[in-house]
Amino acid sequence: MASARTPLKLAVAGLGAIGLAVARRVDAGELPGIHLVAAAARDHDKARKATAQFRAPPPLAPLAALAEVADVILECLPAAHFAAVAEPALGNGRILMPLSVGALLDHWDLVARAEATGARILVPTGALLGLDAVRAAAEGTINSVRMVTRKPPAGLVGAPLLAQRNISLVGLAQPLMVFEGSAREAIAGFPANVNVAVALSLAGIGPDRTRVEIWADPTVTHNTHSIVVTSDSSDLTMTIQNIPSLENPRTGRITALSALAALRRLTATLVVGT
Repeated sequence: MASARTPLKLAVAGLGAIGLAVARRVDAGELPGIHLVAAAARDHDKARKATAQFRAPPPLAPLAALAEVADVILECLPAAHFAAVAEPALGNGRILMPLSVGALLDHWDLVARAEATGARILVPTGALLGLDAVRAAAEGTINSVRMVTRKPPAGLVGAPLLAQRNISLVGLAQPLMVFEGSAREAIAGFPANVNVAVALSLAGIGPDRTRVEIWADPTVTHNTHSIVVTSDSSDLTMTIQNIPSLENPRTGRITALSALAALRRLTATLVVGT
């Protein structure tokens, strides 16, 4: 009789709205075969209070040290800190699950690094839908991909491109398109808002051919992403309306659930979907 598999050791980099939600569920034993062994947080006092009721509060460690103790590192950080966790994780041959996937475009050499060390970069779907269908279409020929994102103005406040163009969203009464361009340009201007555009581009035709519109829309209460794909195998039209996180309106509640689903897939006996 075969023995049970050794549990995968998980470290969570960042205990904000997403990281804490994932850590809490893993600590509660909801993901069989996944064991929470460490976490990293900027504010250790706040992190200790947030995890005080865990069955086994994870030790807090520097970002670079997570790869020394874990098999899988879930990255839930501001994009500026991406490399600090990604480089040691991939250098040590670990599995990296980045939520700041847009930052990967600025560190594309890490893909080759992962190939050299045997590491893997697994990007959760996040607040999007249909990436399995886009990946399947990409095995043939995709002609075009376009995504239109609409968010309540509060979900876009603080974006660098808005500051550069002196665009104020205060008191906005009508929908306003604040960006139109490629996915690569979108993530540069909105690094905390459209990681989904980069995930879509990597599943399909790349960050330079994937077209993106971003709207600040006071008429919506959900973060909404509409995607149109044309290809030689199928034409796809998809829309998702995500409920914003109470802790961070820039991201949807489903993002943490997507990370949990991606982790569960690592140990599941039955896996559904491409």
